[in-house]
Amino acid sequence: MSQLKHVVDPFGEVNVYPSSSGKVRVVATILMEPHKEGAQTGIALDGSGSMSKLYGVEDGSRVLSPIFGGPKKLTNEITPIAQKLCAYLARRIDADGGTTCIYWAVGNNGGEIEVVGDLTADEAERHVFGPPRDFGTGTRLLPAVRYFVERFRTAPWGFYVFITDGELHDLDEVKAYSVRLAKEIAAHHRNPLKFVLIGVGPSINETQMAELDDLESGTSIDLWDHKLAAEMRMLQDIFAEVVDKNARVADNGRILDANGRVVKDYSDAGLPAFLEFEMPPGSEYFTLEVNGTRVHQPLSDRAHVPASATAAVTEAEESIPEAQPVAAEAAEEDDPNAEWRGIHLELKKDAEAEIDLEKPKDE
Repeated sequence: MSQLKHVVDPFGEVNVYPSSSGKVRVVATILMEPHKEGAQTGIALDGSGSMSKLYGVEDGSRVLSPIFGGPKKLTNEITPIAQKLCAYLARRIDADGGTTCIYWAVGNNGGEIEVVGDLTADEAERHVFGPPRDFGTGTRLLPAVRYFVERFRTAPWGFYVFITDGELHDLDEVKAYSVRLAKEIAAHHRNPLKFVLIGVGPSINETQMAELDDLESGTSIDLWDHKLAAEMRMLQDIFAEVVDKNARVADNGRILDANGRVVKDYSDAGLPAFLEFEMPPGSEYFTLEVNGTRVHQPLSDRAHVPASATAAVTEAEESIPEAQPVAAEAAEEDDPNAEWRGIHLELKKDAEAEIDLEKPKDE
């Protein structure tokens, strides 16, 4: 299985499963904002020492020669990220209208947490998320995970985001705890929840993040997702794996191959938020046709996808305009929140959706 790093609007996540026959099974989700009664939310900010420059804290190192123009002034890069995330979750997702914010990986060995508090959207937008009181000497994630799990144990659903810049020092412990937690959720001994790990800065260990994302627990529960902030298109990307398999996002739609042949037709039941279909051998991309638009989604991160209309249209089909790609530079110019790769606070889909945390089963 391969989870594609680059997906196009309106998809949240696209996974491809090659087979020995050459066909490719595709499992894709349409990005939607979840709504769950009684939802609790949280955001945890890495407070380890390696984060100091991202918080705008001078670490004492500097270029001595004046020919380089003197030391570069540091800026707090965490505050705008935390303000947007915390405010969005409080305003749109949290049942109480307040998102719990903490620092993690603080103190001795990075094994402690520091509670900021429960912030409303307005409070979060004004709050300066400066450095923690005591930068940690290690990066231990498990205490933060346990904090949210135990504090909101009775919540019908929990959604918690963890931001980090580097390598986890307790990955095996987090994985073991997550497996036990997934089994408890599968057995209905705990309520469902979702964790999203977001990497910021240049030193991210994405291999570790992917290990958590792909963690096998022996159940259908998928606890973890991971994102790189630099690759996120919008804030709602954090919901890529939170999907209601019964939701319908359009009255009809079709999946086409590169030659315009219909792979799957959703005219009868409507276009679902959870898509599953097979593409012919050698396919480089598939096309979603919906509401007068065709969107091309590559099936690998190296695939060539046409930028203009190329799919053949039969006599029985209406001529439908193609979706045109938007240059990244233009998108950034139009985005008032360009400090985090185009993340904004507009909804992708304003639909009431129940939450499905199950992984797609490999065939």
